Amino acid sequence: MERLWGLVVPGHSRLGLVTGRCRALLARAAALAEEREPRVVVFSGGAALGRRSEAEQMLDAWPGRRDVELVAEPSAATTSQNAARTLPLLLERGVTDAIVVCAPLHAARVAYLFRGVYAPFGVRCELALARALPTPPALAWELGALTVVRRQRRSALAELQPHG
Repeated sequence: MERLWGLVVPGHSRLGLVTGRCRALLARAAALAEEREPRVVVFSGGAALGRRSEAEQMLDAWPGRRDVELVAEPSAATTSQNAARTLPLLLERGVTDAIVVCAPLHAARVAYLFRGVYAPFGVRCELALARALPTPPALAWELGALTVVRRQRRSALAELQPHG
């Protein structure tokens, strides 16, 4: 069976504007797009304070190749929503393997959420880490988020179940 690759870039913003850390994620994803020739690159992240969404801002800032489909998923507000809301976009395009680009500090939670959401639907998931130094606020955020990660994964999976 042919393996079809997709790249997923969850957003990172401050006050609704993409950050230097987010630009590092984009640079890493662009380098991967040169190596792996993905079917699609999906940018995921919602809007804040009436601004354009993180996903739309990342799409505008994309430094990579333009001969691949670029898709903005503008509604996710959390990492679990990034996973739940990017999966259908990958499945619609026949993607079997996804690479999620994240900062090293975010990797454990991204792996738990994305692999836990993608695997039941047959999409393999690996991580690619961008260069990003941890900051005290980012560390505090990740430690706090660990307290709700299991509930968030259940919620993400529930979001993907057909309602009927």
